[in-house]
Amino acid sequence: QVQLVESGGGLVQAGGSLRLSCAASGSIFGINLFSWYRQAPGKQRELVGIITSNNSTGYADSVKGRFTISRDNAKNTVSLQMNNLKPEDTAVYYCKAASGATKYYWGQGTQVTVSS
Repeated sequence: QVQLVESGGGLVQAGGSLRLSCAASGSIFGINLFSWYRQAPGKQRELVGIITSNNSTGYADSVKGRFTISRDNAKNTVSLQMNNLKPEDTAVYYCKAASGATKYYWGQGTQVTVSS
C-alpha cells in the first residue's frame, strides 16, 4: 500500500503562486509515475502533469509554462509549483501514484482557490 498526503493549497489572488506537495509513504519502491490532477466544481477530474521515475515531465496545455512538477527522492515528495495562477485554476488538486500498470493510489486532495 502507498499513502499520499497533499498539502500547500489555499487562497491566492490571480497572478500569484502556490506550491503543492505530495508526501508518499508505504510501499513506494515500486512507484514509477507520479501525476497531479485537478477537479473543479461540476467538472471532470483532469490531468495537470506527470513526472516519471527518471524525472521526465509532461503538462496539460492549460498549465504549460506556468506549472512545474519536481520530485525529491530523499524526502519521498513530489511538488507542483504553480505560478501566474488564474481563476480557472481553482480546483481540488490530487496527487496520484502509479505502481506498475495496474496499481494506482490517490491522495485526499487539497483545495486551491484563485480570486480575480
